[in-house]
Amino acid sequence: MQIQRHHKISLNEEYPCPCRRRGRLSAIVLTEAFGCDRCQQIFVVHDSGDSIEQLSSTYAQKKVWRWTGQQWSGQRSALMGQQVVPLLLTAALGMVIVLLIASLNAEIGFRVGVVTVLFAMLALLFWFAYRR
Repeated sequence: MQIQRHHKISLNEEYPCPCRRRGRLSAIVLTEAFGCDRCQQIFVVHDSGDSIEQLSSTYAQKKVWRWTGQQWSGQRSALMGQQVVPLLLTAALGMVIVLLIASLNAEIGFRVGVVTVLFAMLALLFWFAYRR
């Protein structure tokens, strides 16, 4: 596997858009950001100067790309791990508490079991949503 070197991004140059192949990124005046002429997305240059982040993202996880000199290399944002792990731990703790309550009272055990299954399905749904 070849190691990719990352190059500094210059605000004086144009780059291909990481979202679309035909779009071109050009610098937005008086900012450290780029705008695409096709998809109208705005990308902010990180302080390190070798990566950009999609500013107007509807995803929970921000999209980050690094410039290799010829193309963009997609990276995962560190924000993903910070959001998903606490969410999954909270969901697991909630299911354990609900199962403990169900085991103490057998009369409502079936109802609580159904609620637990629905809660687990909701936790999986959140996990799939934040995974991207």
